[in-house]
Amino acid sequence: MNKCTERIYNGIIKENPTFILMLGMCPTLATTTSAINGLGMGLSTTVVLMFSNLLISALRNIIPDRVRIPAFIVVVASLVTIVQLLIQGYVPSLYDALGIYIPLIVVNCIILGRAEAYASKNGPVESFFDGVGMGLGFTCALTIIGMCREFLGAGAFFGNTIIPENYHISILVLAPGAFFVLSALTAIQNKLKLPSATNGDAPASALACGGDCLSCHGCASMTNHAVLAEKKAEAAAAAAAAKKAAAEKALAAKKAAEEAKAAAAAAAGKEGSE
Repeated sequence: MNKCTERIYNGIIKENPTFILMLGMCPTLATTTSAINGLGMGLSTTVVLMFSNLLISALRNIIPDRVRIPAFIVVVASLVTIVQLLIQGYVPSLYDALGIYIPLIVVNCIILGRAEAYASKNGPVESFFDGVGMGLGFTCALTIIGMCREFLGAGAFFGNTIIPENYHISILVLAPGAFFVLSALTAIQNKLKLPSATNGDAPASALACGGDCLSCHGCASMTNHAVLAEKKAEAAAAAAAAKKAAAEKALAAKKAAEEAKAAAAAAAGKEGSE
């Protein structure tokens, strides 16, 4: 698996920002009244993630360290404004449904977190694909929650009604429904012992922190991977040193055996000559 593919897989599965890291809860709970709204919000955030990571990574050696956060916010705000105007011009129904949550993408902790944790420390290509992975993971999570709420609360699937109104659980499309659905999905994760910020019983992962999302105080994925890579390098160096030492020991033993054999042969020759 190359690095770009790994970043996409990481964002969708291993470090899903919603189901694993529990980030971006405000848009997750507020905009998932339907699958279309969740999909639209997720894709909007994905576009901003992709290009903010790309630009911040390209400018990482130019932006002074002491003003990096304000600089990140300026870049993200510019991209969000472009996305907002495009949605307003071409998808007005989605713009009306998402409302204030589109400009609030500027302060989404997922975007600023990836800018600080990954884009500011890695190359543009890897950072771009990191944004793709995290954005798709966020989109999948929002769409799944939106589908559950829409199907159970409105009896519809992507706007197409398939369950009669008498069987709708209307509270699921209201504000409390977001908490009910998210808590149910999180309970399933915990039952299956999958990694999650709410699950302390998940089996330890290969990350340096052990994958303990419950005790995590921030997005430290890059630190974890860096420490893990360092430990792997140390283990490989130790194994190579042990192998070299074993080879030298075997060579010394062989040499000693040959010298003993030669000495024995010399002694036997001397006795024969006498």
